[in-house]
Amino acid sequence: MLHKSKKEEIIKGLEKTASDSKSVLFLNFHGMNVTNETTLRRELRSKGVGYKVARKTLLKRAFSGKATGDMPELPGEVAIAFSEDSIAPAREVFTFSKAHQNILNILGGVFEGKFQNSAFMMELATIPSREVLLSKIAFLFNSPIQRLAIAMSEVAKGK
Repeated sequence: MLHKSKKEEIIKGLEKTASDSKSVLFLNFHGMNVTNETTLRRELRSKGVGYKVARKTLLKRAFSGKATGDMPELPGEVAIAFSEDSIAPAREVFTFSKAHQNILNILGGVFEGKFQNSAFMMELATIPSREVLLSKIAFLFNSPIQRLAIAMSEVAKGK
């Protein structure tokens, strides 16, 4: 049983996390073993994403008033992933979940000061990284030039 002073300390830490992070993801980790959780924490840390496990009642107290809308339902064991990057927590947790037989469930989160449901956070998770998007744009710009070069070479072969 946690003492009141310890609970207040945890709530202050969660409130600081809520105010310092651009995006917070609520996730259910039911059925996750210690090895997988250690791997998850290591991978998230390497990508600049924090990870904390907390009681649902403490999470609700810490996040009340920190975002607009209704807080998503939080069944089972709940953890949060958070970062200065708006999309990184959702993307990294989603990537880990795909690689490890879907042992994590995204329950929702806080994005741009609003509580969001799991469907919205899953959409964020599937947005490609900045580097991938830039390479796709470069390919799109390069494609007409390639076609022109091919057409010019076919015309040259015909003469």
